[in-house]
Amino acid sequence: MPRPRETEDLLREAAARVLAALVRRFGDFADSEDAVQEAMIAAAAQWPAEGVPENPAGWLVQVASRRMTDRARSESARRGREDLVAAGQAALAAGAGDPAPPDEHDDTLVLMLMCCHPALTPASAIALTLRAIAGLTTAEIASAFLVPEATMAQRISSAKASIKASPEPFRMPEPTEREQRLRSVLRTIYLIFNEGYATSVGTELARPELSSEAIRLARIVRLALPRNPEVSGLLALMLLTDARRPARTGSNGELVPLDEQKRALWDRDLISEGTAVLAEALAAGAVGEYQLQAAIAAEHARAARPEDTEWREILGLYGLLERLTGNPMVALNRAIAAAMVDGPETGLTLLADLDQTLEGHHRLHSTRAHLLEMSGDTTAAIAEYRTAAEHTNNLPEREYLTKRAAQLRGQGR
Repeated sequence: MPRPRETEDLLREAAARVLAALVRRFGDFADSEDAVQEAMIAAAAQWPAEGVPENPAGWLVQVASRRMTDRARSESARRGREDLVAAGQAALAAGAGDPAPPDEHDDTLVLMLMCCHPALTPASAIALTLRAIAGLTTAEIASAFLVPEATMAQRISSAKASIKASPEPFRMPEPTEREQRLRSVLRTIYLIFNEGYATSVGTELARPELSSEAIRLARIVRLALPRNPEVSGLLALMLLTDARRPARTGSNGELVPLDEQKRALWDRDLISEGTAVLAEALAAGAVGEYQLQAAIAAEHARAARPEDTEWREILGLYGLLERLTGNPMVALNRAIAAAMVDGPETGLTLLADLDQTLEGHHRLHSTRAHLLEMSGDTTAAIAEYRTAAEHTNNLPEREYLTKRAAQLRGQGR
């Protein structure tokens, strides 16, 4: 019999495929999601006692399809519901026990493209993807966005309503629209990974289940679009970054900065895979932001020791990335690389240009503290570490920053 965690993992992996199958079959996103949730609840109750069916996804599709058909029957007085019932019955008769549509990876990609509908704001698109595809609860998403659960529930409900009102059928968008939607999909996956790798709020430094889910989604997209270099670049970036996760925390869950990590703990299999995926992406000739970020991560991965890091190469890559994106966080990281190449004063000068765009962001203050410490200005570094600690909502980060300020204060006595 499967253990609860095994059942949970199976359901998480199957959820997006099953939802895609129902949306394709019935055309109603919100009702399909409700039916999938009911099927998953039934599976969580039955599978631990009765065993996992030979075809878990097919079981879920069949149960969820019956829920949809029953719901349509109960509302048959509404105009058009009879057609939905007929469609559901025909689908079941045609083989509802099938595990998923013929190309389940493409269907999951279409579902992600739907969640990134142009009618939705980026925040709503990310929230809907987290809910419908990554399987997070509304409470978990609200926590990640730092908003009340009721607010997030309304946001997700409005996003579903917008998709329902859209006349667009469940299919791959036309090529002219697909590229824009794909950029939103990749951005959403990237943000999911970031929230998992460095959680914005809470008592844990990271949420591995989120970063793992982002990698899984990126693999699906790459299976559907194997020749897209930015898709491969994003996957490579996440693999190379996630490889460092085992060394990012100490025995008590405390933050361990990059230059203090035990590099023997880095996952060499992920590094090898990420490096290979990146090489394939770069060979395509069109370099984008995710490939550049992956190339930076690869430089760190190649360094056996912190002092072996090719900072000049990294500085050049950040320069390209900043010109391509104009992202202030990229500019912040370029300042760090410049400090490692030309000294902390150079990095501090570059940081001064970010005081307005990143005002109040804990990373600006923590980076400035680090560079001030490098320059020997202990008093100013202590103040910046304290300010950074005040502006982060992640407890391990706050504890690390507070501890660093205390250590410097102790050294100055």
